[in-house]
Amino acid sequence: MRDTDLFQLALGITSPWFVTAADFDAAKKRLDIRVDFKVGSRFACPDCKADGRPVHDTTEKTWRHLDFFQHQAFLTARVPRVTCPECGVRQVDVPWARKGSGFTLLFEALAMTLITHMPVAAAARLVGEHDTRLWRIVFHYVAEAVARMDLSNLRRVCIDETAARRGHDYISIFVDMDERRVVFVTDGRDAGTIEQFADHVDAHNCDASRIKQVCIDMSGAFIKGVTENLTEAEITFDKLHAVKLVNDAVDKARRAESKGRPELKRSRYLWLRNEPSLSAESRATLATLTRLHLKTARAYQIRLAFQEVYQQPSRPWGELLLDRWYSWAIRSRLDPIKDAARTVMKHRDGVLSWFDSGIANGLIEGINSLVQAAKAKARGCRSTRTLKAITYLIAGKLDLTLPT
Repeated sequence: MRDTDLFQLALGITSPWFVTAADFDAAKKRLDIRVDFKVGSRFACPDCKADGRPVHDTTEKTWRHLDFFQHQAFLTARVPRVTCPECGVRQVDVPWARKGSGFTLLFEALAMTLITHMPVAAAARLVGEHDTRLWRIVFHYVAEAVARMDLSNLRRVCIDETAARRGHDYISIFVDMDERRVVFVTDGRDAGTIEQFADHVDAHNCDASRIKQVCIDMSGAFIKGVTENLTEAEITFDKLHAVKLVNDAVDKARRAESKGRPELKRSRYLWLRNEPSLSAESRATLATLTRLHLKTARAYQIRLAFQEVYQQPSRPWGELLLDRWYSWAIRSRLDPIKDAARTVMKHRDGVLSWFDSGIANGLIEGINSLVQAAKAKARGCRSTRTLKAITYLIAGKLDLTLPT
């Protein structure tokens, strides 16, 4: 068997295409396979799909293929343009690569498999390509998979935001709480992101009015967006964000008091962490500080009392304890605590909805960890586009349908 016949069988190339030559350069560690089509061949128009169109002219193109042992392999072919009476002159689609790509379909499948298990930069080093070329592959297959997404069973959604870079370029992430997967990612963190999500839902076999529960933080923009676009959804305010709001108030009280009480210096995490998570030495230090009649110690007790709201067995008990907590906090004479208490009470119904919706904060923590992993995979990239793509890839449970 000739080497050209062997490569034709291995590549799965069929008539009218055939392998004309195979050139191996050991010094460059490169294998070049040349492909051509039979003289007089006719092809289908890529637009209207009408068959039997004559060749107008050809353009030579090259694609990177799977490695031949430790050597890089490339396919080069004369790609014809056909004359179509309806569509004009159009370049035909070759069976081994998608239009506009410099890689064969099988190389792209390999690259996507690697990228789902390692950072894009690491995959690029492994295959000997620049990472920007691999990102183009990721964008293509992720966009195709998102377009095929079926959201007909979407009923409960968690919405959160994260920064692509510290303090810059925020993206909003929408998660199906039942399927535990990311269903939408978009730039920004304003009310418009909810509107975009509603349009996304409508375009993927669902309707925004079918969404019955939404978990968000106390962002005014998110509240406005949900109220205007997800009209049938009941809002539950995320437990972690509510607790963080009170924690931040404790830290503000500590910073203000530390100006006149030097013993509070370097004690921030003593007041923000729960006692069981502290070391024995830290617990002893905290016990000493709480006996000094500090304002921060009073704020700390109010923080602990707020956490107990979420430990109640039912909503009526939670309501009773939240109201008592508010009465204590608003009379604390600590401005940061009073501000936090007013914010919590302003969103009282959404805070207490936690008892009805049963939205577990463990899911939100898991989502955040996936986003952090997405940031790590997209490190070194300078746009939110890469972060959105990799977030879909690792947390969206996408059906990529890679070529075989």
